[in-house]
Amino acid sequence: LLLRWRRRRALWRKVAEAQERQERSLVRMEEVARRFREQHPSVNMVSILSLPLPELSKKLRDGSLPPDHVFYAYVGKALQMATETNCITEFLQESETQLRKAKLMEKRGLLYGVPVSIKDSIDCQGHDSTLGFIKNLNKPAAEDSVVVQVLKRQGAIPFVKTNVPQSLISYDCKNLIFGQTCNPLLYTRTPGGSSGGEGALIGGGGSILGIGTDVGGSLRFPAAFCGICAIKPTGNRLSKRGIMAGVVGQKAVAAAVGPLAKDVESLALCLRALLSEDMFSLDSTVPPLPFNEEVYSSTKPLRIGYYETDFFTMPSPAMRRAIRETKQLLEEAGHTLVPFELTNVDYVVFNYCVRGMFADGGSSFVKKFKGEMEKGGTGLFFWLAKAPHWLKTLLSWTAKPFVPRFSSIIRSMKENTVDEVWSLHHEIEDFCHQFIAQWKKLNLDVMLCPMLGPALGIGYPAKLSVAVSYTMLYNALDFPAGVVPVTLVTDEDEEGLKGYKGYYQDWWDRTLAKAFRGSVGMPVAVQCVALPWQEELCLRFMKEVETL
Repeated sequence: LLLRWRRRRALWRKVAEAQERQERSLVRMEEVARRFREQHPSVNMVSILSLPLPELSKKLRDGSLPPDHVFYAYVGKALQMATETNCITEFLQESETQLRKAKLMEKRGLLYGVPVSIKDSIDCQGHDSTLGFIKNLNKPAAEDSVVVQVLKRQGAIPFVKTNVPQSLISYDCKNLIFGQTCNPLLYTRTPGGSSGGEGALIGGGGSILGIGTDVGGSLRFPAAFCGICAIKPTGNRLSKRGIMAGVVGQKAVAAAVGPLAKDVESLALCLRALLSEDMFSLDSTVPPLPFNEEVYSSTKPLRIGYYETDFFTMPSPAMRRAIRETKQLLEEAGHTLVPFELTNVDYVVFNYCVRGMFADGGSSFVKKFKGEMEKGGTGLFFWLAKAPHWLKTLLSWTAKPFVPRFSSIIRSMKENTVDEVWSLHHEIEDFCHQFIAQWKKLNLDVMLCPMLGPALGIGYPAKLSVAVSYTMLYNALDFPAGVVPVTLVTDEDEEGLKGYKGYYQDWWDRTLAKAFRGSVGMPVAVQCVALPWQEELCLRFMKEVETL
């Protein structure tokens, strides 16, 4: 007991030190922003913050806007958002040195002088990538991740790191070190996760561009919940070198790194900058596919598949309306909309996603929590991963007639042999080819899909792991998928929730109905999807939806 007490005290000391560092970061931000305001009282910060990224970057590159004006405007606004939502874990002090160097740059990259926020799990030299784990504190990265190196070569200035949920396997945003991040639009709501700090910071206007990751919706949830845009590219379109993963080594569910921003044009600008010779030379495993301008700027009418539901997670009234209204607007603009029939999403969620990510029975996932004081946001998976095989079998068999989804999750968490894992990978490949065949049979260009929304109350994602079906499908398929906010929850949507039952009418469905309530005025997004490696077409479709 004494040893345990001493170990816990040591852990709490590490947490306290990290929190002090976070506090010092915010104090430093306050100092530098105030000093700049005092020295340059005539600079109109509000007008700088109101500029969209394409316009801002143009002014920075042509010299009509000094980089330091932009940098300190965003430092001040980011500080305000950090105070309101607790989204920032660290101010990257070397960003000030980089700012001074940027002024001397002869070759001005596409993102010259643009302040960029970076998710906690993406390595920045000299800073921790904690994933919300105490054991990862005081282990600064030896070098920048490839994506951060490319951003810097393009003239961007990474200036803060942002909060994540512990382990990243959650779409809330809380850990024991830095606490809970709130949604900037309504503090009682989650900003989504796992790139939740990014969602809150950009959604509140404290950053104009951010970089996050996605293994089940981790870019798309924060964007949808905070009313901004994001794109999850095909898994290997952008380098993942120097990026920490929630479950290391699993290949069943493709992870991706991607940008978040206020609008689609900003995402396109970011991908233009990242898909450069710099990235292809720094990481030769990334296919050398530069940004295809012709596809992005095309105006030819699109043939668009669509569905209102996946028949696994019943859409909220606002989600259904978002799809219907977007479909109508697209048709009126001259595009062709074709119904697409989704089948067996329950099988995809349990057999491909859950089983694929926890193919070792969850033992490597459990190891990550060894020596930690909290297992926040992943309660069910953590508990099931620790349970012995005989107990899982018994629970699965007993629960099947009463709670079929719970039974399926337990069955998916069993330990697999190597042969079974290979068979699973083969099955996922087959599923992907069948999905593409169905897509091509309908001669589709892109797909319009629902996106879970509005933002759930804080704490609800931990109880609703099954609600990731709309997003995780496209990680299993490894298709590019972006989100665009299209509407706000109305009183009629709220009224419609009274009849929300769900497809299974189990505890999860009842809980989701509660989680949706009280959201009038909150944003609701749609998902825009394209075939693998067609990020430019995905962005073109997103731009169309955004414009309409």
